[in-house]
Amino acid sequence: MTPAVVVGSGLGALGALRLLRRAGIPTYSIPATPSHESRSRWARAVPGARGNLASTPLAEILQGCSLERAALIPCSDAVLAAIARLPPALAARFPSSTPSADAGAVLTRKDKFANLLATLDIPHPTTIVINEPGDLERFADTSFTHLFLKPVDSATFMRQYGVKGCRVRDMADARRQLTKVHGEGHRVVVQEYVAGPGSNHYLIDGFVDAVGTVRALFARRRLRMYPPDFGDSSHMVSVPLSEVEPAVAALRTIIAAVGYRGIFSGEFKRDERDGLFKILEVNARVWIYVEFAGRCGVDVCTMSYRDALGMPVSEPRTYRTGVRLVSPYTDLAAARYAWRRRELTAGAWLRSWIGAQQPTFNISDPVPALKEWTEISGRMLRRALRGGPDSP
Repeated sequence: MTPAVVVGSGLGALGALRLLRRAGIPTYSIPATPSHESRSRWARAVPGARGNLASTPLAEILQGCSLERAALIPCSDAVLAAIARLPPALAARFPSSTPSADAGAVLTRKDKFANLLATLDIPHPTTIVINEPGDLERFADTSFTHLFLKPVDSATFMRQYGVKGCRVRDMADARRQLTKVHGEGHRVVVQEYVAGPGSNHYLIDGFVDAVGTVRALFARRRLRMYPPDFGDSSHMVSVPLSEVEPAVAALRTIIAAVGYRGIFSGEFKRDERDGLFKILEVNARVWIYVEFAGRCGVDVCTMSYRDALGMPVSEPRTYRTGVRLVSPYTDLAAARYAWRRRELTAGAWLRSWIGAQQPTFNISDPVPALKEWTEISGRMLRRALRGGPDSP
């Protein structure tokens, strides 16, 4: 049986390995910087391959391995771009269900995505591309209360600063932050911050096959997130597609406009001012909670594998709704923030954990969670021993 190679690191890569193995597909892994996925019982190095993505280009790793053929499953924007650059002979030997380089760039680069949305009749927050510091002056008479700086390349920005965006207080603060990030090689857009709490965020995940047919859709609602403005979900629940019909229609329009193929995850926020679902971004590859969708009945990783190899892809008839997921350590921080603002009680928080799934723990593959628990407990203990007002 032709194997799958999960390319990348982190929770998304771990989820992809588990879903593919559950489907009976032989799997290998090419990590970037070994993380959760490297601790899985299913993590196996590609035979004959040397190095990882942190030190060796993907094409070089694949060229030197002994696999005759394998389907690639990308888990980051950088990997997606690397797959698009593979020489034709390698691309034929290692097929993937991925978008073209142009389609991938439109969705992953915030400036190109903003330009696309400007041509489509889809609700979205006001977004202006900043090409040079002087472009900020158009906001000279504008309040920055509902504006923030958002990076064109989110992955690179996140690696350097640990955040997805920067709130700004006024024009002077905007100039200062823009000078800093431009000086360090980052480009940004100025975007309107959509009003409302984190629970107004909805995410629609799915898969598009080689002929452009949307084969799967899965909707989830974010209930808590951390950091509170530009963080990741710490508590979420699967919801029916009927709850997000306008967002589904908008996502279908975008997919058709760029000629998309592959796994995707679109993020929307319902604006409290007008009730509209406004699209914030689209991830064009495996996202971090991909295993949650698979547990609910929508396994996009196996769909991607089959489509890459030219095999028929079956559509899930339905999926489980009302299923909750809690990311324990991130949710501790989210709960602490909500407690301080009197937005959550300890009892309500504890009840929200009962029966919820966790992204790292899986009874058939327990080591990633055990290692994570050990490392986090050790850090908390060392912090407590050091003392100080911030000790848990």
